[in-house]
Amino acid sequence: MTLPPADSELGKLMATLPRPGRVEWIGLRPARAQAMREMTEVEAVAGKGLIGDRYASDSGKRGVTLIQAEHLPVIAALSGHASVLPSLLRRNVVVSGLPLIALKGRRFRIGAVVLEGTDECDPCSNMEKALGPGGFNAMRSHGGLCARIIEGGVFRLGDAVVALT
Repeated sequence: MTLPPADSELGKLMATLPRPGRVEWIGLRPARAQAMREMTEVEAVAGKGLIGDRYASDSGKRGVTLIQAEHLPVIAALSGHASVLPSLLRRNVVVSGLPLIALKGRRFRIGAVVLEGTDECDPCSNMEKALGPGGFNAMRSHGGLCARIIEGGVFRLGDAVVALT
């Protein structure tokens, strides 16, 4: 995604976030079809992924997946559930307090880690199994953000999520 020029009206609007976000939950997928492991901290490797995650050896734009905490109740309501656990949605990080989609195409920091939002994290057919009939559609436009790891390091529960560019 190409961002508009920083000095344009749209560029200024897109660069303005209400406040930093906060890491509310961290999870790793150790292998295909295995349950997520909830973590209090995780190590990210630049150009790869999160140590202990099944995608840790992949390079590219999906090193970390994030979802917005404020969307969890929406997904629950749209899929006919009272609530949904973050582990059910199989994203690595739940973030509250800022609109994740605003980080698409931008660099941001979580703890010691610098990431770049690469694309929306669209749901897959597994959401039908996880959430029941209509689960895939309940997740559409609420699936979160994929990010590549630019600078590795550690981040933890409670760390701020801050836009850099």
